[in-house]
Amino acid sequence: MLTLKDRQINAIKQMLNMNQPQTKALAAEPVWKLLIYDRVGQDIISPLISIRELRELGVTLHIQLHSDRDSIPDVPAIYFCAPTEENLGRIAQDFQNGLYDVYHLNFISPISRQRLEDLAAAALQAGCVANIHKVYDQYVNFITLEDDMFVLKHQNSDSLSYYAINRANTQDYEMEGIMDSIVDSLFSVFVTLGNVPIIRCPKNSAAEMVARKLEKKLRENLWDARNNLFHMDATQTGTFSFQRPLLILMDRNVDMATPLHHTWTYQALAHDVLELSLNRVIVEDDNDKAPSTGAKSKMKACDLDSRDKFWSSHKGSPFPMVAEAIQEELEQYRSSEDEIKKLKSTMGIDGETDVAFSMVNDNTAKLTSAVNSLPQLMEKKRLIDMHTKIATAILNFIKSRRLDSYFEFEEKIMSKQVLDRPLADLMRDPEFGTPEDKMRLFIIYYICTNMPEAEYQKLEQVLKESGCDLAPIPYLQRWK
Repeated sequence: MLTLKDRQINAIKQMLNMNQPQTKALAAEPVWKLLIYDRVGQDIISPLISIRELRELGVTLHIQLHSDRDSIPDVPAIYFCAPTEENLGRIAQDFQNGLYDVYHLNFISPISRQRLEDLAAAALQAGCVANIHKVYDQYVNFITLEDDMFVLKHQNSDSLSYYAINRANTQDYEMEGIMDSIVDSLFSVFVTLGNVPIIRCPKNSAAEMVARKLEKKLRENLWDARNNLFHMDATQTGTFSFQRPLLILMDRNVDMATPLHHTWTYQALAHDVLELSLNRVIVEDDNDKAPSTGAKSKMKACDLDSRDKFWSSHKGSPFPMVAEAIQEELEQYRSSEDEIKKLKSTMGIDGETDVAFSMVNDNTAKLTSAVNSLPQLMEKKRLIDMHTKIATAILNFIKSRRLDSYFEFEEKIMSKQVLDRPLADLMRDPEFGTPEDKMRLFIIYYICTNMPEAEYQKLEQVLKESGCDLAPIPYLQRWK
């Protein structure tokens, strides 16, 4: 059964194939094309399809919609963007400037009737109606990070946050906009899955508001026999399956402590201290450090996705186990490398020259298989080096902020165990993490215990002395 990630990749590949189903003949000889996307489109594509895969799909150039672009005739241009006023204005400008001969317009979420008419009027004015070959609503307005894990928040969606939904001065129209945005994205998820969900949620909450709107949107679509998005592709998606997914919508207020918790697994630590975003993390490249010259060290982007077997196996493991696993992988690599060196020395081939490799290939099957395994070995070495860099960066944060102690303390608080030391003593220690770490620990303690007023006053004073921002406290008092 295809995962959500597989289905979204298939939808995007079909879009890049001019919205035609992919065949083996087309895969062998793709049509060369340009891909023009906005920030939202970039966030959706980047965790799913690598630059090399885009090349294989015939994309010769991929550029931002709002960048300065030159006219490129004779090549179809595939647009992949959200149907916002700003984006549609830029597309109309492209029509006016006659940048491309063929336009394929793909909108991440459905374009409204009014905006489509405005776009048609712009095309008429520019005299390029015949150049617009296709206009599609793609229903892929969500970012899939793993096989069955997706997020709705992209680079331009600061409004989509816990703070935006819960702040006191949020206007009704702003709240309506946030809810509509969440509903559109969830609707896209189920269109991509090809299944209508069973929806469950707690009453009298933002979650219920989203659930009601989503139910209404699903019903309206199912009633419209001509444009029913769940029956159009029944053979592919298995729409008539009785196994409907269960969608449980929860309000974040159900469990406020977990997002503040200092966790101890590889993926959670990478997200917390290295700001893992869209399956990519940026670490210091220690090979390029130049402490003697005082030059700034170079930063390196590392991709962490399902293609990386080490990441897939160990992202949920406690950090000490990850360090051991990296060491084991390194030892395996070294033994494989030693084996190849031994084989080469027995054949009298020590230098890695072309002649040496041709001699190896002309000899025994054992040597041939050893040389054939070199690309896999090189890839393994690259992954080991990358994970060593990431683990070293995480370890530096653990040591400097004493994150292991935070993890132990918070686990005890959340499981209602007795603490070894009073919290105030810990927080007074200037070496004990950053002011933000102390604030997170205090909030977890405040949420999970019935704190006497005297202890609260004492801890508040300690937080002030530590330089903590006390702005969240009034909200927590109201919330509790």
